[in-house]
Amino acid sequence: MLKIENLHAEVDGNKILNGLSLEVGAGEVHAIMGPNGAGKSTLAYVLGGRPGYEITEGSVTFAGQDLLGLEPHERAAAGMFLGFQYPVEIPGVSNVQFLREALNSQRRARGEEPLSGGDFLKLAKEKAGLLRMDMEMLKRNVNVGFSGGEKKRAEMVQMGILDPKFAVLDETDSGLDIDALRIVGEGINAIMRQPDKGVLLITHYQRLLDYVKPDKVHVLAKGRIVKSGGADLALELEREGYETVAA
Repeated sequence: MLKIENLHAEVDGNKILNGLSLEVGAGEVHAIMGPNGAGKSTLAYVLGGRPGYEITEGSVTFAGQDLLGLEPHERAAAGMFLGFQYPVEIPGVSNVQFLREALNSQRRARGEEPLSGGDFLKLAKEKAGLLRMDMEMLKRNVNVGFSGGEKKRAEMVQMGILDPKFAVLDETDSGLDIDALRIVGEGINAIMRQPDKGVLLITHYQRLLDYVKPDKVHVLAKGRIVKSGGADLALELEREGYETVAA
């Protein structure tokens, strides 16, 4: 579903990714772990199409398409979703308004009819229920006044509404307390654990992986994958740290 080959990327002339290769098949969840500055967020931004990240070598294929040849909105319409480590606030724009416009924009790009207001609210209520979020929260401005955990849960509601084929989730567990961590983990499973979907889950810690069981765990260091293994690799990293594998 997602195939990254020999990817090199830099920001402001600084090399960040140095020959990263990775493949995630349909129905799979892969976790990426690694020390600070390893290039984890850079990888997420490159896949999402964030401006300012220059690809100097390599390729990324998503669902048979050249992902790097698509604009960010085209990637979203093709089914790519990027969850941010720090979701932004958008004063003056309600979550409901934002999400309906985002969904219908993608539907139009795929040649589908936009959802009516009533159908959208029904869908939003269903997805909010998965994350145990009151619909009143979705009527508020996007992330304004939300706690860290509420922002992450709102973003998972957004993922549920947009129903992507592939989700790149950048430290979704950041800022979550114990209960929110479980709820978000259950939400990811309910939305994305499907045979035709895939997830790349970027995290510093093993704790989210107790709920979202990965098929593979990869260690990213110095801009490339240096070790891969099963879910037990995350437990090993939790015990021993990155020093031996990221040297």
